[in-house]
Amino acid sequence: MSDDVLSVIPTDPHWQPEPAAAERAASLVEDLAPGLPDGVDVEIDVTWHDALTVVDCGQNLQKIGCPQCGASIDTEWWADLLEVHCDDGFANLAVVVPCCGAATSLDALEYDWPCGFARFEIAIWNPERAWFSDEELTAIGDALGHPVQQVRAHI
Repeated sequence: MSDDVLSVIPTDPHWQPEPAAAERAASLVEDLAPGLPDGVDVEIDVTWHDALTVVDCGQNLQKIGCPQCGASIDTEWWADLLEVHCDDGFANLAVVVPCCGAATSLDALEYDWPCGFARFEIAIWNPERAWFSDEELTAIGDALGHPVQQVRAHI
């Protein structure tokens, strides 16, 4: 069986909230993520990561573009990179892209579907909605105390 996960992460990959702010934001996310029609609530996980962790879109990933030369980057290169860092996260996001050899940052790559990196994440498993609106993201960011972005994964 496959799952869909809608994650909300800070726009700054290094930033982490205080527990009270995380609780406020998670409560708001719970209000905005309706449960299943049979009355079952969605599962919401709130996680502080010790290291920079990828929050990727799973099978939704269509392509990755280079911010330097505009070329497409092979998704196998991406998959190999994630496999190397799956257990310990990333010390930093610096990378040399295979297309043109330019130095850039992993969070600067152009992902089609959104991907991100974070040390804090609110993940909603199998929500009955596709995305949060811009207004909802602003409200979640206000509750958290930092602007947020969203990533939708199919795994």
